[in-house]
Amino acid sequence: MKTIKLSEASQALAEYVAGRRGEVVVLTERNRPVAALVPLKPTDRESLALIGHPEFLGLIERSRAEFRDGHTLSLEEMKREFPARRSPNRHLQPTKTVRKSVAKRAAGKRLRG
Repeated sequence: MKTIKLSEASQALAEYVAGRRGEVVVLTERNRPVAALVPLKPTDRESLALIGHPEFLGLIERSRAEFRDGHTLSLEEMKREFPARRSPNRHLQPTKTVRKSVAKRAAGKRLRG
């Protein structure tokens, strides 16, 4: 992470980011961070939208507070609380018979082609 004092930032923002290979650049004022240049290459739009969303940030803070207060569940408690369920799309999955016939057709095409 690169830190730059806001009062000393004289280059264009693009120049601070160029060649950093995904490194975060933090701008500070009176030794406190005030802004950050964050690479977004591996970030999807949904994650970017949630970064500053007040409801999402509130949910995260409540979860962290519960964890700090010791409100946690063991793996066994989680399994009891949220039992495994079959996929609702199980009827859409091909049966063994269908898979075999598809494989036979594909093999026939390879022999002919």
